[in-house]
Amino acid sequence: MPEEPTTPNGVELLRRCVEATNRRDIDEVMSMYAPDAVWDNSPAGVGTFEGLDAIRGFIEDWMGAYEEFEVEVEEGRDLGNGVTFVILTQRGRLAGSSGEVQVRNGGVGLSADNLVMRITTYTDVDEARAAAERLAKERG
Repeated sequence: MPEEPTTPNGVELLRRCVEATNRRDIDEVMSMYAPDAVWDNSPAGVGTFEGLDAIRGFIEDWMGAYEEFEVEVEEGRDLGNGVTFVILTQRGRLAGSSGEVQVRNGGVGLSADNLVMRITTYTDVDEARAAAERLAKERG
């Protein structure tokens, strides 16, 4: 009988991050990032955050803008070589508002040693999928 993997693949790591995010457990979320991790939101027009302090600040600001929010993994694919492609849907209610906001985006994750090394977020899901496939091929 084959042994079960002792470390999660990229999709499992992402799901753990999403679950911790939905609980607003920033410490748990940050425990899944490498010290020199990068969160590149530039394809989505938000900027790039390098290192744990910058990423934590971004996450705290993002979460702090919402009284209610939830992130859902619509699709997650481990493409091998540490590359993950995801489609996420975020729903929430901004502080002081009664209306709901919904955002659907694609993401490319790179992980190693059971930690997130890099995330790149795209507003165009097809662009994210193509970038993930290119990265997996380059790393293969």
